[in-house]
Amino acid sequence: MSNNEQAYLKLLRDVLASGTKKEDRTGTGTISTFGYQMRFDLREGFPLMTTKRVPFRLIASELLWFIKGDTNIRYLLQNNNNIWNEWAFKRWIESSAYTGPDMTNFGLRSQTDEAFNALYEEQMEVFKRNVLEDDAFASAFGELGDVYGKQWRQWKTTQGETIDQLKDVIDTIKRNPDSRRLIVSAWNPEDIPTMALPPCHTMFQFYVADGKLSCQLYQRSADIFLGIPFNIASYALLTHMIAHECGLEVGEFIHTLGDAHIYSNHIEQIELQLSREPFELPRLSLNPDKKSIFDFEVADLKIEGYNPHAPIKAPVAV
Repeated sequence: MSNNEQAYLKLLRDVLASGTKKEDRTGTGTISTFGYQMRFDLREGFPLMTTKRVPFRLIASELLWFIKGDTNIRYLLQNNNNIWNEWAFKRWIESSAYTGPDMTNFGLRSQTDEAFNALYEEQMEVFKRNVLEDDAFASAFGELGDVYGKQWRQWKTTQGETIDQLKDVIDTIKRNPDSRRLIVSAWNPEDIPTMALPPCHTMFQFYVADGKLSCQLYQRSADIFLGIPFNIASYALLTHMIAHECGLEVGEFIHTLGDAHIYSNHIEQIELQLSREPFELPRLSLNPDKKSIFDFEVADLKIEGYNPHAPIKAPVAV
């Protein structure tokens, strides 16, 4: 049994056992702890959790979206990835351009309210179709503001120039691997008001030792059940991809959490997950013909030997 999955399961147990009840922005309520760290040895296997199925394709397409510097959900929808829809959809239904049925309380919808859920799904399909087919609509309502991709690839300076943080870090790893400045920040205070959701994973740093590349992420806000398994796999994948380009092996992924929380409507799902025995972790396969992380497409990133337990659904707090 891999220590990688056990590190995540320990987080679930620790917060359930000793977390503090807190209110939150979404009104859902949480059990929370502040300041928590997990370590994942990437040589032990790719840390895609097996106690519930985690969709690697969604993780891969979202990461490539970040890497491209894209901030519009159209690319995600083209790859059948719906994980950012809620925030863009919320902007649309709260705008003066929305003329459909009243969706004021969509964020509080109940999974048992079949009539409202049907209305929600109907309007979401209209929204997605418009983003995919209507350029003007996509430009107006598919945009999420200056979120991750913009900060990673086009950080705005006070001189009106842009900094490609990700490219600069990769170039520095190749040129000066002992640098202590191998950092990419997504937290740009000036741009926070323009973002549909301020970055939860705010800053990451790389470290090279003994021919291995490691990465540490600081995450200010961590949805432990739904978000964290995605974040672990995403930054593990990014570390593998950059190590591949730089001719390095992989080392560790270190995940440091600020407000690590379990939503009150995720507790039953977590108890189910904790009742399951982990399986062997899968392996990651990268297309060896792709030499730069900026050349990868979803088909170039594959998981082998992934045989997890069934997925566990839970509502997203928006």
